Amino acid sequence: MNVCVIGTGYVGLVTGTCLAFLGRSVTCVDIDEAKISQLREGQAPFYEPRLSALLTGVIERGLLSFSNNLEQSVQGAEIVFIAVGTPPQASGKPDLSAVEAVARSIGKALNSDHHRVIVNKSTVPIGSGNWVEMLIKEGIRANQSNGSSQPLSFSVASNPEFLREGTAVHDTLYPDRIVIGASDAHAVERLRALYDPIIEQTFTPPPSSPRPAGFTAVPVVTTDLASAEMIKYAANAFLATKISFANEIANICERVGADIREVVRGFGLDSRIGPRFLNAGVGWGGSCFGKDLSALIDVAQEYGYEPHLLRSTVAVNRRQRQVVVKKLQETLKILKGRTIGLLGLAFKPETDDLRDAPALEIAKQLIEMGAHVKAYDPVANDASRKLVGNLKIDYCPDALTLSEGCHAIVVITEWDEFQNLNAQEIGTLMNTKVIIDGRNVMDRETFEAAGFRYCGVGR
Repeated sequence: MNVCVIGTGYVGLVTGTCLAFLGRSVTCVDIDEAKISQLREGQAPFYEPRLSALLTGVIERGLLSFSNNLEQSVQGAEIVFIAVGTPPQASGKPDLSAVEAVARSIGKALNSDHHRVIVNKSTVPIGSGNWVEMLIKEGIRANQSNGSSQPLSFSVASNPEFLREGTAVHDTLYPDRIVIGASDAHAVERLRALYDPIIEQTFTPPPSSPRPAGFTAVPVVTTDLASAEMIKYAANAFLATKISFANEIANICERVGADIREVVRGFGLDSRIGPRFLNAGVGWGGSCFGKDLSALIDVAQEYGYEPHLLRSTVAVNRRQRQVVVKKLQETLKILKGRTIGLLGLAFKPETDDLRDAPALEIAKQLIEMGAHVKAYDPVANDASRKLVGNLKIDYCPDALTLSEGCHAIVVITEWDEFQNLNAQEIGTLMNTKVIIDGRNVMDRETFEAAGFRYCGVGR
C-alpha cells in the first residue's frame, strides 16, 4: 500500500516512519528543501526518543522516502495524509492556511489512475472534513480549466492523532484507540487495512519500543467526520481540565495544610477518576492543549454557546505559572540582583519542544523583575537559544554548573536526572539553599536534611 504524508513535523514524520516500519511504502512531503535533505540523511529535525533508529532503518530498507514534489507523491499514493501545522493565531483560532494550500494542491495533483483516500491528520476544527473536500474539488476544477477533464475519484476521512511528545513512537504502535471518521465505506475499509498490523498487533516490535505486556489488540472507533474531529478536541480538553483541577485543589491544599500528593493518591484510586494527569505543578504547556482549547472555545462561540468550564481551565493554567514567582518572593523577598536557576526548559521531559513552555514565561518574568536567570535542560538548551535569543538567559551545560552562585533553584521540567541530583553537592555551590519544586518530584526530606528550604506546590 502506497502512502503519502504531507508535512514532516511531529505528527507527519512519526506517522510516516511507523507506517513504513509496518511495511507500507511511504513518501513524506515537505516544502522545506533543507529539511528534506536532512531527513534523507536519516536526521530528524526534532528530538524524539526511539525515532532516530526507526527512521534510519526504514530508509535503509527503501520503505520511506522524502520529497518536495507534492504532485508526484500524491499521484503515486492510494492514501494521502494531511499532517501540516495548524498553529494558533492571536485570536485563538487555528491558522488553517497550510491545510488550505495543501488541500487545493492535492486537488490539482489528482489523476484518474485510482481512487484516493485523503486523510486529515492535522488537528482541525469541527467541519474541516467537508471544507477540505470543497477545497480539493476547487483544485480539481482549477486543473480542469487548464485542459484536464478526466473523472476523478476521492474520499475525505478524519484520522486524528493522539501522540504524546516523548512517547510518540510507542503511542503510534500501541495506541489506546484508532479513530476513523468518514462518510463512505471505502475510506473506512482502506484505513482499517492500512492500520491492520497495529489493530491486530501482528507486527514484530522494534527493539527500542517493545510491545507492552498483555497488549493484544487496539479498539477502532468508526464514526462520522464531525464526531472524529470532536473526539480529538474533547480528549485534549478533558486532560487539560484534569491538570487544572489538580492545580486548583493544590492551591487550596496549601492554604488548609493538606498535601496534594496524598489527596490525589486518595481520590485518584476511584476507578471513575484515575490517577493520571493529576500532577500539580506549574501547569501544562506544549503545542496541543492551549491551541485545542482555544479552537474548541472558538467553535462553541461560533455556535452561540459560552464554554465556561473550558475558559476556567485556561485561566487556572495561566495563573499557575505565577505560583513559582510568588514562592520565590516569599522565600527570597527581593528578586532584584538574585540569581535564579531553572532546571528544565521544555514543556515536558523527553522532548525539546518549547511551544507554550512554562519555563520561558517564568524566565521572562524573573528577568523583568531584575533577576539573573540561569537554565539547564538536557536537550532543549539549543532550541531555547534559537527561539528566544534576545532573552538574557545564562545557559548551563549541567545541573552543577547551574547551581553555582544561585539564590534559588526552580524545578520546571520533571526530567529523571533532576530527581537523582545530590542535594549536598548542589547546596555547597549555592549562595542560599532554596529549592522551588514546581513539579513535586524532588525528595523533600533529602533536601531539607541538606539544609535546604523546600517549597513544593500544594504541599
